[in-house]
Amino acid sequence: MTAYHHTHTEALQAAALDSARVVAGSPRVEAAPVVIQRRRVSSQALLGNDREVEIEHCGQLYRLRVTSLGKLILTK
Repeated sequence: MTAYHHTHTEALQAAALDSARVVAGSPRVEAAPVVIQRRRVSSQALLGNDREVEIEHCGQLYRLRVTSLGKLILTK
């Protein structure tokens, strides 16, 4: 691989493409799509009935809050 991959997903997709490359004259092989399972958490589970919550990450304190338009903002 010659390209720098920014994410784990891109690296897995590139590996799948590399394994699908064929030598000239051999039959074409299609790579199966790579599926990444991510954990999903609802904002309701994080915030409950509050409009903001503090999150500690690597010794740093962050604030996740709901704006007046209902969007989420994460600040340090």
